[in-house]
Amino acid sequence: MGLLENKVALVTGASRGIGRAIAIRFAQEGAQVAFTYLSSVEKGQALEAELAALGIKAKGYRSDASDYQQAEDLMNQVVADFGKIDVLVNNAGITKDGLLMRMTEEQWDTVIQVNLKSVFNLSKAATKPMMKAKSGSIINLTSVVGLRGNAGQANYAASKAGIIGFTKSVALELGSRNIRSNAIAPGFIETEMTGELNEAATEEWKKSIPLKRGGQAEEVADACVFLGSDMSRYITGQVLQVDGGMLT
Repeated sequence: MGLLENKVALVTGASRGIGRAIAIRFAQEGAQVAFTYLSSVEKGQALEAELAALGIKAKGYRSDASDYQQAEDLMNQVVADFGKIDVLVNNAGITKDGLLMRMTEEQWDTVIQVNLKSVFNLSKAATKPMMKAKSGSIINLTSVVGLRGNAGQANYAASKAGIIGFTKSVALELGSRNIRSNAIAPGFIETEMTGELNEAATEEWKKSIPLKRGGQAEEVADACVFLGSDMSRYITGQVLQVDGGMLT
C-alpha cells in the first residue's frame, strides 16, 4: 500500500521540473493526481498519460494559478471530478531576475503575482472542501532564497519569503480543523531552469553545498510525499529545507 493511497492531490505547475517529479511520485505512492499547466500544453498532456499508466486516476487542467477566479473554478472542478481534495501542492513559480536598480515594475509585479498570489488563491479555494472534510495538507514550495535572499532576485526572494509567512499563518488558522500547512525550501536543484546556467557557475554552487552536489527534483518530491502523507500528521507550520545542507 502506498503512502498516499486513497488521497486526492492537486499539484500546480506540474508540466516540468519539480512539479512534474511531485506528480509522478504522488502517483507512485497511490494518490489520484490532478495537476495544472499553462503554456506547456503538450507536456501537460504527456504527463496525464504517464500518470494514468501508473494505474491511478489523473487529470491535467490548463489553468493560471495566479488568477483568482481561475483558481476558484479549478478547485471546484477538481472536487467535482475527484470527489474531494486531500493534498494541495502550490508549486507554480517563475523568475524574472535583475538588480534592484534596473528591475522594472513589471518584473516585480509578475513574480509576486505568479509566485505569491497563486499560493493565496489556491489555498483559499482549498479551505472550504478541506474544512468540510476536517482534514487536509497544504504544501507550499518556497526556496532557500526566501530564507537568506539573493542578489539580483529581490522580487523572487520577496515572493518566497512571503510564502513562508503565509504558510505559518495558515497553519495557525486552520490547525483546529485538522488542516496542516507546511513549506518546502529547495536549494540548488538540477532542473531545466538550472540547466541554463553556465558550467562554472554550477560548479561554484556545488562547492558551497556540504553534500557537494546539486539536488534532484525527485528528492524534493520525496519530501512532499512525507508532508502529504499521514506520516507527518503532527507537523504543521514548518519549513523543510531540501538543500544538501546549503544553509547549515
